[in-house]
Amino acid sequence: MADNANADANLLSRLDAMDFATVAPEEFARLVKGLSKKEIAEVMTGELRVKVLRAVFSRMERQFRPEAAGSLRALIRWQVTGDTEAVYEVSIADGGCAVREGRTEADARTTLSMGDAEFLRLVSGNANPVTMFMTRKLKVAGDVGLASGLTRLFDIPKA
Repeated sequence: MADNANADANLLSRLDAMDFATVAPEEFARLVKGLSKKEIAEVMTGELRVKVLRAVFSRMERQFRPEAAGSLRALIRWQVTGDTEAVYEVSIADGGCAVREGRTEADARTTLSMGDAEFLRLVSGNANPVTMFMTRKLKVAGDVGLASGLTRLFDIPKA
């Protein structure tokens, strides 16, 4: 048991010291792939959770594929549940993508809700969104068609 606790503390220490802005998407995907659900739960607490979520959502703007979006105009609300709920909104319009932390009064065209582990696996390319939806690990409210096509709008890394 002590070895597991030391390994967990070492993992958290390494991740806390990591500058996620400099981690390549493929490296992030490999990192997430190597984590158990328990390890993800430990990572996704406190300030480290905030740091990871901000890094992931800030990348969405850079990984956006405007040619795939065409004339799409949509507000996508992400609700990531855990100890607390984190909400981010992704606005796609005029060939651009903008991310905002927090909930606005605007009506989202689609809302995606999932737990921390499911979110990290989804955005790192380590989970199949259709399977997640069918097993209720990913909940979609609003335009399910838009939600099902989101993966083509972003360069999603492969582990």
